[in-house]
Amino acid sequence: MTLLSRRSLLKAGAIGVPAAALGAARPAQAAAPLPVVETSGTAPASLAGFDTVVKNFVKARKITAAQLAIMKNGKIVLARGYRYNDYSRALPTVSPTSLFRIASLSKNITATAIMRLVQDGKLSLSAKVTQLLGLTPADARMGQITVLRLMQHLGGWDSAVSGDLLWLDHTISASLGVPLPIGHADIMRYATARKLDFDPGTKMVYNNYGYMLLGRIIEKVSGMSYESYVKTKLLQPLGITRMRLGKSLRSEAAPGEIAYESQYTNKSVVDTSGTTVPYPYGGFNMPNQDANGGWLASGVDLVRWTLALDKPGTVLNTTSIAKLIAKPEIGVNENGSWYGGGLWVRQVTGHVNTWHSGSMPGTFTYLARLQNGFSYAALFNRREETGSLDYDTIDDDMNKVSVSSWPTTDLTSKYF
Repeated sequence: MTLLSRRSLLKAGAIGVPAAALGAARPAQAAAPLPVVETSGTAPASLAGFDTVVKNFVKARKITAAQLAIMKNGKIVLARGYRYNDYSRALPTVSPTSLFRIASLSKNITATAIMRLVQDGKLSLSAKVTQLLGLTPADARMGQITVLRLMQHLGGWDSAVSGDLLWLDHTISASLGVPLPIGHADIMRYATARKLDFDPGTKMVYNNYGYMLLGRIIEKVSGMSYESYVKTKLLQPLGITRMRLGKSLRSEAAPGEIAYESQYTNKSVVDTSGTTVPYPYGGFNMPNQDANGGWLASGVDLVRWTLALDKPGTVLNTTSIAKLIAKPEIGVNENGSWYGGGLWVRQVTGHVNTWHSGSMPGTFTYLARLQNGFSYAALFNRREETGSLDYDTIDDDMNKVSVSSWPTTDLTSKYF
């Protein structure tokens, strides 16, 4: 019986009707708490607009782990962790120093490492990749691929034509007759035996494999592991100590690393079991992604990283920075921007803007250096996979925020 009919009965003089006839009264139940976006860290009132953008972004997409960090003129002025909590399960706290897979934001780290080797006189941007790595290609055009062309995605590989070589583990394993997990050497052997998709240097096509090769060049030239070289020559001078390369499995998570979410699964690529696994955990091989997309970082680490470009002399000198973000041989695109060393670049009045996103199952990240000394990093433990909510809108939403006065407090010493 509906509430309306019960009221009608009472109005009709049914006060004396037995409770069994009306439906026995039930004890009141506490209403389930409404979903909330919980935060940690510091967001000054003058920067509330940015904080609100990420809160709304997280709420609309029900993202359980996110971060925002903002730097202004070399000072960290906002550092936040976020989580959408609908109380359906226990969730770990997300702090401003929690670690996320940053996916392709790793590319600028790799390109900067290459430029440091060039700056130190150990490598030339015009060096031929096949010679550096001792490759004997099936396609003679590979001999035209230089270090610089790899950095600018001019190498000749097109994933839309021949597939993304960093995500073809089962195909490569079967083709070469080697067991999973495959390694860098297997991927290179498979790729070197196949034709390029276009002539090197003729057009820009975003490609992960070229950056994997840059990682191998760094190792060959420096005599160090890729991770050790980056930590020693790039991160330590900036005081960044949390960043490290990630692993594939949940059981291998680094201390403070968040959990990744994806609606998709894949057949494991880290063993021969054939087991179907959550895509972020064994559906792809994180160690193989290293120089292309393998780093873990927090938002505060990433805005601190922008000082590699904004503070000449710390990691790179002014000449090296200019070469890193220089226009490629093919010129600028129809939007007036171009791809430099692991960064999109655009000239604006009095400044050069740089930005990049990172995306893999369980991860979406964004890092931007904009005019007026403003940089920000936004990180999420999920990327849009179905539905109409596009993750690529985060930069548009952030760009709409205006700030009347910037805070003077510097949070850097709290995190470094």
